[in-house]
Amino acid sequence: MLEVGIEEPEKLVQVAHALSTRSRVDILRLLNARSMNVNEIAEVLQLPASTVANNVKILEAARLINTELLPAVRGAMKVCSRNFDDILISLNNTIRSTKDGIRVYEVEMPIGHFSDCEVHPTCGMANQEGMLMREDEPASFYNPKRIGAQIIWFRKGFLEYLLPLEIPKNARIHSIELSMELCSEAPNYDNDWPSDISVWVNGAEIGTWTSPGDFGDRRGLLNPPWWLDWMTQYGLLKTWRIDHERTTLDMQKVSDVTLSDLRLQQRPGLRVRIGVKPDAVRKGGVNLFGRQFGDHEQDLLMRVMYTLDENE
Repeated sequence: MLEVGIEEPEKLVQVAHALSTRSRVDILRLLNARSMNVNEIAEVLQLPASTVANNVKILEAARLINTELLPAVRGAMKVCSRNFDDILISLNNTIRSTKDGIRVYEVEMPIGHFSDCEVHPTCGMANQEGMLMREDEPASFYNPKRIGAQIIWFRKGFLEYLLPLEIPKNARIHSIELSMELCSEAPNYDNDWPSDISVWVNGAEIGTWTSPGDFGDRRGLLNPPWWLDWMTQYGLLKTWRIDHERTTLDMQKVSDVTLSDLRLQQRPGLRVRIGVKPDAVRKGGVNLFGRQFGDHEQDLLMRVMYTLDENE
């Protein structure tokens, strides 16, 4: 997995530039299946070989692909292969200390930067300027435009995020908090539309919250002017907290999942999934809000509390 964050601006710009055109994204998509040479890529995408060669150079400079010169019938050919299965971009991570010596590591992940998804209509996403894609087309959730999403909705399925855990090796984690603004998903809106929204961390289901509705009785405090009054307006800010004894939701116990169940020593980060289970009693969907929609100016926020073990 390629990890890049706001603390490495040059690297971040290089990766973002490499992903900024449809042609280069299409090249990466082709390389999912197998290695290909420049001429093969050009033939499939119906592009000039010179254009493909230039795009390959940009992808290679960003370390998104590897290239190798191999013998050909005439001279040599450049064979391309994909370098990473996932790219993790962190735009906000800080470490600070509390008065009692507990260190706090925070990562705020843009809601559009999910690493995997399975969604079913009604579904869609938008940002401050307008809709990012046509509604009710699940395949569009893999469009690179999704990274700029400020509100995402779906009736069934899940979104999954990879959150980095960049803390010292001798850190002793006391708790992990996950905070997000959520509500149900109904046609237009319906304040009485319950939905059982579950959260998983590293494959462990940490708890389910029953959202009472898809809220639209007033405008969200952060919503842009173009967002219509009869659409979903805001959610509720919910915080899950996992420690060594239990998992709580807004300080109330919701499960017996503890930090040891997350197998943190075996993973470089957290895989967080948000969705509605197929066997949920109330399948009322999900609306997930970013910094510029709803009532709360934040994206998906992770907060890790830890101390340093001086004996290690």
